[in-house]
Amino acid sequence: MTKTITGCLILLFVSMQSCAPQLSKINGISFVASKHAIDENHVKPVLAIHANYAAIMPFGFLKDLNHPEIQYDSGNQWFGETKSGVSQYIGELKKHGIKVMLKPQIWVWRGKFTGEIKMQDEKDWQVLETTYTNYILDYAVLAQDLDVPIFCIGTELETFVSQRPDYWFSLIQKIRSIYDGALTYAANWNEFEQTPFWSALDFIGIDAYFPVSDRKTPTTEEALQGWARHKPGVEGISSQYNKPILFTEYGYRSVDYTGMAPWKSDRSFNQVNLAAQVNTTSALYEAFWEEPWFAGGFVWKWFTNHDDSGGRTNSMFTPQNKPAEQLIKRHYRLK
Repeated sequence: MTKTITGCLILLFVSMQSCAPQLSKINGISFVASKHAIDENHVKPVLAIHANYAAIMPFGFLKDLNHPEIQYDSGNQWFGETKSGVSQYIGELKKHGIKVMLKPQIWVWRGKFTGEIKMQDEKDWQVLETTYTNYILDYAVLAQDLDVPIFCIGTELETFVSQRPDYWFSLIQKIRSIYDGALTYAANWNEFEQTPFWSALDFIGIDAYFPVSDRKTPTTEEALQGWARHKPGVEGISSQYNKPILFTEYGYRSVDYTGMAPWKSDRSFNQVNLAAQVNTTSALYEAFWEEPWFAGGFVWKWFTNHDDSGGRTNSMFTPQNKPAEQLIKRHYRLK
């Protein structure tokens, strides 16, 4: 993809001027890595819901929130989290016409929140920045080599970003020197208004876990009322930077009170509520998908082995084999 084509993509979402051929919304899924290679049998369920994009997420690992050395592409990781696996996944998805957002992201041991990564001194900050740069640029090269249209430079790294803004502007320049697709960053829902480098990117990326209702089973209308608190800020940041909004992650668990704190993945929070997942997801679609400044998004999350994933007794995020999957299928078919 050339810079001209990328510029055309962004212009489409911002101004809605014609850039032939006409491009649709990004109707994406977050494709979770597995131990094995994928084939068409793993891609068919993605096609069945009319998704046109998949986020591929090779993880890098930190031992703790103040540990500076990122480990990645190691023999201890699942195949789909390695460079070889990422290449194989992207190749298989592309064969079936599914585009990719490559989204390398950090996992802190025991699931500690990445937004709280903070080094203890300048020396450790320098080590973190060096290893993060190596990690991101390795995958930026891969994204360029495989003609990946969107590259995400980081996910929910609020303290790292706020403490070291100059580093991030420098990193973006380095990425631009080797990758000519569109760039985004996945800001957490309560972080995006403070992110300093939107002017240097192509999409304003938000992991859209906004609280929209404190009801056990919110109706779609109640969830829409909840969005009224947040949507003006989302539209405002798009207008401020003249950039389209991309929900780099969105979704709800099939659980009671799913709209109250949608980011929670605590397994003790497990009373299955399929209707709540459907209603909150439907409200998100109604609130955003028709807006000209909204580019689309990636539902969280989609496992490669579809037949064994999710189901009506599952209280976690995946919509697979639940009523929410049929909602997504209907919505993506029309958009």
